[in-house]
Amino acid sequence: MPHFVVLLRGVNVGKGHRVPMAGFSELLEALGFTDVSTLLNSGNAVGRSSGRSTTAHADAIGQALQARFGFTVTVVVKSAVEFLAAVAENPFVLTEAEHPSCLVAFAQEPAAVRALQALAPLVRAPERFAVGAQAAYLRCPEGILDSAVASALLGKAGRAVTTRNWATVLKLQALVRPLAVGKRPAPGP
Repeated sequence: MPHFVVLLRGVNVGKGHRVPMAGFSELLEALGFTDVSTLLNSGNAVGRSSGRSTTAHADAIGQALQARFGFTVTVVVKSAVEFLAAVAENPFVLTEAEHPSCLVAFAQEPAAVRALQALAPLVRAPERFAVGAQAAYLRCPEGILDSAVASALLGKAGRAVTTRNWATVLKLQALVRPLAVGKRPAPGP
């Protein structure tokens, strides 16, 4: 069965849109996902499903979240191959200390990723911004909180996307890479 990465936008931030990760895992299993693993408390999961359409998965997960938790949330589902391609296309070479200051924006539809190119005029040096085939990448050496592009991605302009910092992306990569080649990752501490 194919493996997928599921990313939710804007959950467990502040008091609104609370999705317990145990509940998120149960919801995915009820939708037919197996071998589900969640990561952190921000709506990240990896699992297997016999379904192959990432769009159908995103729609079903969105509807199930609405039914169970009572609110609408943007859901992005990437196949393991798509997710690993997004990791590989990051144009920035980063030290480990720079991982938290690099955002990756994922969208369900390629057109939503391409539309992020409209944010390029907001970039102020020393920031760097690149739009790839699978995701958009923002490097904020002076911090994400001071970036107009980051604000746009996290606000209305980024409604169709969800962002993860590079450290989280690499943690998800570590979960999904062994699955993509048919090996189960070793359990964590």
